[in-house]
Amino acid sequence: MGRKDIAAEYQGLEVKVPIFFRCPISLDVMRSPVSLCTGVTYDRASIQRWIDSGNNTCPATMLPLPSTDLVPNLTLRRLIALWASTAATSSSSSPAPSAVGPTPAAAAAELLRQIADHSEDPCPALHKLAAFLSDDDVDEFDKNALARATGAAETLVSVLRRRRADASAEAAVRVLAVIAASDCIEEENRKRVATALAADAASSVASLARVLRKGSSLEARMDAARLVESLLRNARPDVKATVAESGEMVGELIRLIGPVDEKGGLDKQAVEVGLSCLATIAGTRRARSEMVRLGAVPAAVRVLATDAGSPSQALRVLEATVGCAEGRAAICEMADAAIPAVLSKMMKVGMGGAEAGVSVLWAVCHKYRDRRAVDAAAASKGGLTRLLLLMQSGCSPATRQMASELLKMFKVNAKSCLAGYDSKTTHIMPF
Repeated sequence: MGRKDIAAEYQGLEVKVPIFFRCPISLDVMRSPVSLCTGVTYDRASIQRWIDSGNNTCPATMLPLPSTDLVPNLTLRRLIALWASTAATSSSSSPAPSAVGPTPAAAAAELLRQIADHSEDPCPALHKLAAFLSDDDVDEFDKNALARATGAAETLVSVLRRRRADASAEAAVRVLAVIAASDCIEEENRKRVATALAADAASSVASLARVLRKGSSLEARMDAARLVESLLRNARPDVKATVAESGEMVGELIRLIGPVDEKGGLDKQAVEVGLSCLATIAGTRRARSEMVRLGAVPAAVRVLATDAGSPSQALRVLEATVGCAEGRAAICEMADAAIPAVLSKMMKVGMGGAEAGVSVLWAVCHKYRDRRAVDAAAASKGGLTRLLLLMQSGCSPATRQMASELLKMFKVNAKSCLAGYDSKTTHIMPF
């Protein structure tokens, strides 16, 4: 049908599409333009289907493809978004239908309006936002456009702080957590979430602790912990102190790294995010004492003993707890389990975790010389071997000194620990 055949009343709604906005395969306006190594740009969905069908040539040039990597054409994507927005508002009467549908900015603005309206239930709009951000088929450009929309983070956080509905708070936490933890979201947009949470840190911490306590699922509780992690990573020292001084938050993070079923099983992802938060806030004296009181030591030892989560973070938590008398007492009370667990993981983590393990052993065995800890270390098979290997692995001078002092102490006080030196490798003793 030619232009002259179009009824006069509809001619004003016709959208002129620049030819280079169209995909060479589908001939539709590209939603997610990506370029092949040949330099030709296609819509992601169309070219992906072409490649998945077993084709190894460029559809437009028929040249062989040495690589099937798809590189986002962000410049063209922005031009299409700008054109679509202009086309949608160019009519003087009713808006013309955009060839690509609502732009991400327009869609986000409408959803955020619904969320901000206190007279409406925000859950449906929040679920749509979460699904949009979690969809692998949605272009990263669109996700970041939504995340950087003016007032987006602040609106979502305002829902979290409402006390009238736990369901809406969980839904808001889900959207915020996807933005804060997704690799496809630009760092600047992730920081917007932390900034919005930090604007009223006390209220945010209380709201997140409430979701951690009352969350309807483990996933909802982990989402809340991921937001705490983002807040701790990007916020000011005073905001970190607010998190550390919340007994309710500390207790819920410790509960998160604990058993999740009747058999005492641990969830690896929950343990990792919970330990990350605890290791970060453990630097303050007040937080250390509270963590010990609420059971951080047995929880961290359980993680080391069960190979769940990050042993390096668990060692960092224990390293922080030995900085207070209550923490040292808690470790020594369960020395038969704690000391072997620390020794067994020292050479299975990175250097940071290994050095944290040495600090724990040095504090309870050498500096404070608790007999229960010394006996447990002496009875641990391979203890001397691990300390020697650590000293030969390029550790820091301070760690090397602590390991040397531990070796001397074991040699003098525990002859039985020499039986644990079962390596067939020849080592030079450092004393």
